[in-house]
Amino acid sequence: MKAVVYGGPGDKQWREVPDPVIADPRDAVIRVDAVTICGTDLHILGGDVPEVTPGRILGHEAVGTVVEVGAAVAGLTAGDKVLASCISACGLCAYCRKGSYGQCRGGGGWILGHLVDGVQAQYARLPLADLSTYKLPPGIPDDVAVLLADILPTAYEVGVLNGQVRPGETVVVVGAGPIGLAAILTAKLYSPSHIVAVDTAESRLQAAKQFGADIVLRPDDDPRALVGSVTDGLGADVAIEAVGVPESFELCAALVRPGGRVANVGVHGKPATLHLEDLWIRDVTITTGLVDTYSTPTLLKMLAAGQLDVGHMVTHRFGLDEFMSAYDVFAKPAQTGALKVVLSRG
Repeated sequence: MKAVVYGGPGDKQWREVPDPVIADPRDAVIRVDAVTICGTDLHILGGDVPEVTPGRILGHEAVGTVVEVGAAVAGLTAGDKVLASCISACGLCAYCRKGSYGQCRGGGGWILGHLVDGVQAQYARLPLADLSTYKLPPGIPDDVAVLLADILPTAYEVGVLNGQVRPGETVVVVGAGPIGLAAILTAKLYSPSHIVAVDTAESRLQAAKQFGADIVLRPDDDPRALVGSVTDGLGADVAIEAVGVPESFELCAALVRPGGRVANVGVHGKPATLHLEDLWIRDVTITTGLVDTYSTPTLLKMLAAGQLDVGHMVTHRFGLDEFMSAYDVFAKPAQTGALKVVLSRG
């Protein structure tokens, strides 16, 4: 089969690799039907995730059809259409027992495309498959369902829920890429009075309006003054960081009001300055986190019921053998207008 293979910072290839096989009784092998590229994959290629070693197949977001299951896999059979979660869970360790699957100590957590081969391939092995896949309700297209493998639960859990968004509050989302847009969409479930989106790309600011932001601005538009103008000078109740660079984190810390919350979602490859000399007296809460995907079943129900409109997040579609072109488009959103790219089996 063919797969996207990481060769070191800046190096990726779509090339022949051995077919995946069942290596553990809790494994399943899927035929990949739809797969996407994540901003985290770009961070890996930028050298920001040194745990990813050359030779690794990238990718952690896919929809597929089960072709084989290990002897210990319960609830899955060949032919099942499944969502492959970005997080794998053993279900037995102390963290899994309390729903913190991202911190699994039994061989799970974020492993796909990170510590084991991922899903940007024609076929993929899914460890701990019975607790790391979700059967898809009928009627959900593959290119929509794949958005629930990572970005929707990540934005919802690490951004909106960690940020404790409440009715009537002002929410600022710094970064209007896929994660930021998903944060805007799911923040609206809690009826904030204002959602402010900050980004450098005009195409993404316009997308933020479509997803529910009522104020959009650039970092050089004096965000502190504009946020202050709709909050009686207090600042945002919640600031969600959805980029993963020092400037965006520091902007979130500057925009939040006393008693407010900063929810960091972005993947950071460089240190960011924490201005405790300003924050210590303001009762500001800062949260970080890797997604646990405990919300995925709820989000799937909402998607099936038509309560989440995410399909228009997919701006570019490719065949499964067009990964190099898809990466080029996804990596240049200011030029291409790309939000989410999906590659599908023909």
